[in-house]
Amino acid sequence: MSALFDRLTTLFDEGHRDAIVDLLSDERFETAPRARAAAVLIAVTDRPRPGVILTRRRADLRDHPGQVAFPGGKIDAGEDAITAALREAEEELALPPAAVRVIGDTDRYRTGSGFEITPVLALVPPDLPLVANPAEVDSWFEAPLDVLLDRASWTQHEVDWDGRKRHYLEYTHEGFRIWGVTAAIIANLARRIAWEAPDHG
Repeated sequence: MSALFDRLTTLFDEGHRDAIVDLLSDERFETAPRARAAAVLIAVTDRPRPGVILTRRRADLRDHPGQVAFPGGKIDAGEDAITAALREAEEELALPPAAVRVIGDTDRYRTGSGFEITPVLALVPPDLPLVANPAEVDSWFEAPLDVLLDRASWTQHEVDWDGRKRHYLEYTHEGFRIWGVTAAIIANLARRIAWEAPDHG
């Protein structure tokens, strides 16, 4: 058994006991008539300083080109969120589903582009031989979990969007800009997981 899996599971369960009414969402900016179901995998690496696996989407994709994202995509007919997240992670990064230990699915996130995303938190072994699918993914990287879950790591920005103020979080890790939907999902997860990292200085 993994001590990190046990720790994350305990924190996850504790953090989901009570409802949180002010989680981040872009639902008020949504223009699509009906939300499409999607799922993403928040894959935490089982190492002394855990990381989170993220991808950078190809710059020529129709949806969110060039943006940093979790592995994931639309939920197909007959799938649940966990099945879809595991399938997408395998398609995008050759991450074998058998290597994934699912902890649970967390708060859904509504995007302005018309998706209702279910994030799935899971633990994976470190240093998997991941390979980016060139049809979808430009590259992938791993960012420290403790940094991502620390609100002090993030800066908040404000832009005008269709006559309304829109706020978003941003953090840059080794040249990769993490913002938008991905940042919001991380921020919501941080509300659920009371993570206290050891001192790595």
